[in-house]
Formats: sequence, C-alpha cells, structure tokens
Amino acid sequence: MRIVRWLAAVSVMAVGIGCAAQDSQDAWEASMHDVLHTPYDSKLPALDAKVWSTFSPTPGVLADRVTYSTASEMLVPAIVYRPDPKVTKYKGQLPGIVIVNGHGSDKFGWYAFYSGMMFAKAGAVVITYDPIGEGERNARKASMENPSPHDADVTPPAPIPHDDWGQRLAGLMQVDLAQAISYLRAQPEVDPKRIGVAGYSMGAFITGLAAAMDYYDHRIAAVVLSGGGTYDDAAGGYFDVNRNPCQAPPYRALLPWLKIKGEPARGEILYALIASSHHPMLIMNGDNDTVMDIPHHNAAWFQELHDRTMKDFGLPQSAMFQAVFYPGISHRTSWVNRDGVEWLNSQLHFPFWKTNAIIEAQGTTHVSTWITANHVAISKNYFREDREGGLDAVGTGLPGIPRGDLMVLPDADWQRVKDRLTYEAWAAKTMAVEQEAAEKLRVH
Repeated sequence: MRIVRWLAAVSVMAVGIGCAAQDSQDAWEASMHDVLHTPYDSKLPALDAKVWSTFSPTPGVLADRVTYSTASEMLVPAIVYRPDPKVTKYKGQLPGIVIVNGHGSDKFGWYAFYSGMMFAKAGAVVITYDPIGEGERNARKASMENPSPHDADVTPPAPIPHDDWGQRLAGLMQVDLAQAISYLRAQPEVDPKRIGVAGYSMGAFITGLAAAMDYYDHRIAAVVLSGGGTYDDAAGGYFDVNRNPCQAPPYRALLPWLKIKGEPARGEILYALIASSHHPMLIMNGDNDTVMDIPHHNAAWFQELHDRTMKDFGLPQSAMFQAVFYPGISHRTSWVNRDGVEWLNSQLHFPFWKTNAIIEAQGTTHVSTWITANHVAISKNYFREDREGGLDAVGTGLPGIPRGDLMVLPDADWQRVKDRLTYEAWAAKTMAVEQEAAEKLRVH
C-alpha cells in the first residue's frame, strides 16, 4: 500500500508577474549565472555530439553510446535509451527525460539504467551521463569512490575567494545538464516541449538550480527532485554546511544576491523562478531522510515555504511545486515508483503508458530483490529497505546491464581523449583560469 502526503495542486497554468517583479527575476537569474560562471542556454558550447555505438539492453529498447561537449572543452559520456522503432511503432514525437545522478553515482548506477529502460518502455528518450569524477570521467574509470575526486577541497590562488572553486565545479555540472537537454532537443524524434529532468540528492541540488536558471529559456517541461529540495533562505542552512564543494560554495555565494527587501530569500526566490518559468515540479522525500535533513525540513517546512512564495510573488497555487513525503523512509530515488511515473506521465504524456491503469498493469519490481538476483552493484548503505533497496520500481523483467556494456568509449579512444574527460584534466584547466584571474586582480 502506498502512503503519500501531497501538497499543492496538480496542474500548472500561466503565471502573470508585474514589470518590477520581472526585473528582479531577470537580475536573480543573471546573478546565478555569474556566481556559477555559466553561459545562458542560448550561448552554450557547440554540442559536437557523437554516437559511438548502439546496443539493445532489453527487447524493444535501444541504447546509444554517446559523447557530447560541455564547459571547458570537456566531454561527457552518456547512454541514451530510446524505443526501438523496429519493435515499437509510434506516431509523432516522443518525450525526453534527463536523469541526474546523486553523489558517487553515474550512468552505471542501478537507478540510471533502470530508469533508462523503464521510461524507454513507456515511450520516452532518456539520457543518463557520468558526472565529473565518476565512471568514464574518473581517471581509473571507477564508480562509487569515496571520497569522489570532485570532493577535493581546492584553494584557488590568492586573491581569488576560496569558494570560487566550488562555484566553478557546480557550474560545470550545470552545463553538463544543459547540454544533455540540448542533446535531446537535437533528436528529431524528441518533442523539445516535453523534456523533463529527474535529479536525486546531489543531482536534485543541481536540477533545482537548473530549473530556476531556465527562467529565460523555458527548455524544461517538468522537474522531479527526489531526496532534496531543501533550499534554505538564511545563512547556516543545510546546503551552507554541506561538505561537498559542488554544493556549499555555490549556495553560500548566492546569499548576497537572492534577497527580498534586503533579506536573504534563496529558497523562496529559487522556487519563485521555477514557478514563474511554468515548470511543474514534484519533490519526493522520505520523512526520515537524515541525508537531506528532512526531519528539520519536513512537510510543514515545505508547506510554509510553498505558501510564503505563493503569497510574496502573487503566484497561483497551481503554479507551485507539489511535495510527497513517505513515512519512515530515508534517502531514495522515488521517481521509479508509481507515484513518480504517474506524475511524469501527467506532464510529459508517455505514448505507450498513457494512463495510470496502463502503468499499474506493468507491475513492480522490488529493487533489493532485483539487485540480488541480477548481481547489480550498489552501496550497502543504500541497499537498505528504508532507502533505495526498498523501492518498488515500475516494470518487471528488466535486466541488470553489465558494466562493460555501459562503457561509451573503447579503451584506446578513452586513452586518446582522457584529457577531455577526467576530473584531473578539468581541475588543471580550472586552476589555470583561476591563476590568470588572480594575476589580473593582483595587477589592478
């Protein structure tokens, strides 16, 4: 039995804001781009995408091994799952989904490839990719290293502020995601107006900022944050003290810029930008998720933030985020359950799973049982029943994909371009950029 608690309404309507509010929101988004050293979507790097090869992980689904360009002339390896047109017939364009992994995970993570196959079965084109320092962007082509290479606390050359490194790291992650959206938009079978993004944990942090920064461009049609969304207003909140350089430094750097009447209002402004961008959003958390400090950011906390944002910005309730809380549950990727799939279908309209009845007819797979039977890698800490292992994911009979099948580049090619892939290569480029900036500041 599914036990859920919902906040807010189900649909999204056009949001009207006055000229003064428009000016403020323009400035807020611009400040976010400045803080993260990121270009607007219209000025993203050339995609330069390449399909290296294609395989079929399960009947009716094809998986393309792809690379695309990101910030600092780096490359992102990705697996793109799509319905096999020789097996599944469809008319018109398909929705797209970007999966943004949590800390320590990548396209080799169980929920990345399960989501890819599951949503492709529903009729979507799904892109999963390696975050910097993970998978093929790791110097050892490793996953789940603890600490991850990108966890390094790097001090920039004086007089560059210490947090600049983390701001640039978070900015790289933003461009990685933006370019994944660009890849989907470039596919002729994908409807550019039906692209959703689902982010988990660290990926939820990245995804929420991306949705707010999409205020100008409107490239995202639906957003799911699972295990996340706890954007505090004042200093000293969850993300301010988070140990990860890609989260605490950029969030602290937003504090002087995201204010209302001189008072810090980061969470409220982020959610107002998302709502004003017409992005329907679902936030999915366990009420016992200590990873994200949900006991101190519970349903009442989200409701207060929801109501305050709606009131201060004159937003209709239908424009605001929805939130679901699972009693006794901790950190997990809840978008694979029926709640997540049904909500995404209501926004993106899957061509093969058009109704909740069809989704229910797919059955479910208990994740811990599936992981054991298919010898799928997972951290013991997340195999727990109150975490990812306890999920009942939509679909049955999906395989565990061997790690080798999810490698995009043949080893000889990986060796040839590794200076455009690994965290260490990005770090060397970024340190050179900071060194040049520091020298200019010292001169002046």
